[in-house]
Amino acid sequence: MEFLAEYGMFLAKVITLVIAGLALSSGIFAMIRANKGDSSLTSSLQVRHLNADYDRAAMAIKSVMLPRKAFKAERKQLKSRIKSRGKEDSRSKVFVMDFQGDIRASGVAGLREEITALLTIAGPGDEAVLRLESPGGQVPAYGLAAAQLLRIKDRDIRLTVAVDKMAASGGYMMACVADRITAAPFAILGSIGVVAQLPNFNRLLKKKEIDYEQFMAGEHKRTVTLFGENTDSDRQKFQEEIEEVHTLFKDFVGTHRPQLDLKAVGTGEYWYGSRALEHKLADELVTSDDYLLRASAESDLYLLKHTGKKPWFSRLLSQATQVLSGGR
Repeated sequence: MEFLAEYGMFLAKVITLVIAGLALSSGIFAMIRANKGDSSLTSSLQVRHLNADYDRAAMAIKSVMLPRKAFKAERKQLKSRIKSRGKEDSRSKVFVMDFQGDIRASGVAGLREEITALLTIAGPGDEAVLRLESPGGQVPAYGLAAAQLLRIKDRDIRLTVAVDKMAASGGYMMACVADRITAAPFAILGSIGVVAQLPNFNRLLKKKEIDYEQFMAGEHKRTVTLFGENTDSDRQKFQEEIEEVHTLFKDFVGTHRPQLDLKAVGTGEYWYGSRALEHKLADELVTSDDYLLRASAESDLYLLKHTGKKPWFSRLLSQATQVLSGGR
C-alpha cells in the first residue's frame, strides 16, 4: 500500500509537469501567432523618447514633494504640454547614439545600423549626438567608424560628439568629424599618434634549438616578426609604415578640425577637459547629460540602440517570461 501511495504521488507530479509544459508551449505559440508581424518583437532597433523619461523623472519627484491637489494640477499641465508638443511639427529632433569602443571598434556594427535608420527620417534642421567613449585601437576599424559619422555630415545634419570619459587616438579620429565636440571637465582627448609593439622570441627559439623558417615573395611583404630574426632594415621599414599612418591620421584630423595646431597636438599626447579646450580639441566643457537636458527644452530627443538579433533560445526564454507574467 505504501508503494502504491508513493507511485500515485510520483504519477501526479509527472502529470502536473506535463500539463504545465503543454500550457507553457501553447501560450508561447499563441503569443507568437498573435504577434506575427509585430515589429516590436522582431526589430533589432530600439527607440526611446528621452523627453518622456525626463517628464517621468520629474513627476516621480513631484508626486512626493507636492500636496495631492498641486500634484494633480502639475500632472494635468504635463498632459497638456505633451499634447501640444505632439502637434508642433516645427520642433527639431535630436537622435542620440552610444559608442563604446574597444581595440577592434566592434561597436561600429551597431553604429552603422543606427545611422542608416537615422538617415531615413532626419532632416537638415535635426541633430545627431554620439556619446563616445574609446581609448582607440585598430586604424582600419576606427577609420570605418569615422566614415560612418561622415554619412551624417554629408546629409547636412548637425553632428555633436559628447565625450564624458575618453576619446583618444582612434576615438579622437571619430570625434574630430563632428561639428561640435563637448567634453566633461576631466575627459581625456587627443593622443593623435600611432603605436605598435610586439615581443620577439627568436633568441629563445635558438636557445631551444628550434628552427623558424619563413618564405616571402616581395621585399617588404614582412617587416618585423615574432619568431624570426629582425634586422635593422626590417625595423626601419616598419617605422616608416608607422610614420605614414601617423601622417594620414594628422591629415584627417586637420581636414575636419582646421582650427587645431597639429604641431602642438599631433605628438601622441593627450589632455584632460579644460586643457583639451585650450588646445581646441573640444568646443565646450559640459557633460552629455547636461547637454541633452538642455536640448530637450526645444527639441524631441530619441535614443537609438541597435540590439542585433538575439539567439533563438534567448528569444524563447523572453517570450516564456512574458507568458508566465501574464502580459506582453
